[in-house]
Amino acid sequence: MSLRPFHLAFPVDDLAAARAFYGGAMGCREGRSSDEWIDFDFYGHQIVAHLAPGNAGDRASNHVDGHGVPVPHFGIVLKMEDWQDLAERLTAAGTHFVIEPTIRFKGQPGEQATMFFRDPAGNAIEMKAFENLDSLFAT
Repeated sequence: MSLRPFHLAFPVDDLAAARAFYGGAMGCREGRSSDEWIDFDFYGHQIVAHLAPGNAGDRASNHVDGHGVPVPHFGIVLKMEDWQDLAERLTAAGTHFVIEPTIRFKGQPGEQATMFFRDPAGNAIEMKAFENLDSLFAT
């Protein structure tokens, strides 16, 4: 199956802060925009920050491999070198990590690099990578 780009629209409470975070710290190219929303190229996928004050950022979490994983969250699976570059870029930008860049499920099926952080509106983002992408759905 050939993967197609996904589309995700999510609420933010400040478009200028979203633009600085996704365009600046994350390095996502900006697409179309208006006074109410901004499209970003999220590693070939379309994410759209919609102005919706008071509706962003849930604080629920689930326990996964010793960490409180924010729910809901979104993200993408990167190549390991791209994940490492992003971790360095976000660290240099002073990003507060909910879960610091780490290796989860070490030595087990599905071993993965992961990091969690929030955008300025409080939306949780997980970026992950696998040494071997075939282990993405390993059990």
